[in-house]
Amino acid sequence: MARYLMLLHENPAHFAAMSPAELQAIVEEYARWSDGLLQEGRLLQGEKLRDEGGRRLTQQGGQVLVSDGPYAEVKDVVGGLFILSADSYDAAVALARTCPHLRYGGEVELRAIEEV
Repeated sequence: MARYLMLLHENPAHFAAMSPAELQAIVEEYARWSDGLLQEGRLLQGEKLRDEGGRRLTQQGGQVLVSDGPYAEVKDVVGGLFILSADSYDAAVALARTCPHLRYGGEVELRAIEEV
């Protein structure tokens, strides 16, 4: 079976006005979704990332430069990741379509993992 990386893109400001109870309900929805995939053997790993842009490393003139995030202005971030197991891209897309992230204004990026 092939592995697929599912990156969750989001705008953290979208969740800023939500109450703690609303946020907890969303966390529980993600937990139910991921637990279901885990039980089916379709979820290999999942992680929530911090809502910040991270660090970007580039090399220029023989020096490694470190800057904040991959974006000039952090409006959208990669908020989480999942590694899925599926028979094909279509099967992986079918799994990704069920992700709660899409219902909350997020975007899902799905990439096949190269087996080396």
